[in-house]
Amino acid sequence: MPRDPMTKHRGFPSRLPGTDYQFTLRRANPGGATRLIARERFADRRPADRRADAGFMEALWLSFGDQPFERGNLDAGRLSWLFGREVIPAEDPFDPESYEALLMIDVPRARASFPEAFDGTGIWSVGSA
Repeated sequence: MPRDPMTKHRGFPSRLPGTDYQFTLRRANPGGATRLIARERFADRRPADRRADAGFMEALWLSFGDQPFERGNLDAGRLSWLFGREVIPAEDPFDPESYEALLMIDVPRARASFPEAFDGTGIWSVGSA
């Protein structure tokens, strides 16, 4: 059974440093891409989960900015924490089960939710100046 093509975003961090929070996949799922869903983020989420969301958003911003990007090897679970809010479909119709689906950052909403991802104080910016 042939696998769906999957763009590998070279240079995109594979995980949050010092954790097991995964950001990318190594290879395509033989059964097809995992469906993107909008996961509810509750106020009582653990600080580590919130850091992972912020770190992932910062990596998306540094890699793609305000331009549409292909889902590719970005982790569906991590995307789903942002999907439908800070990360939105960039095409209509949108296929939530395609590695080729186009997404984009809803910049005003993402800036409000994760200001550190945009103001130079996030995990990827610290120490790089």
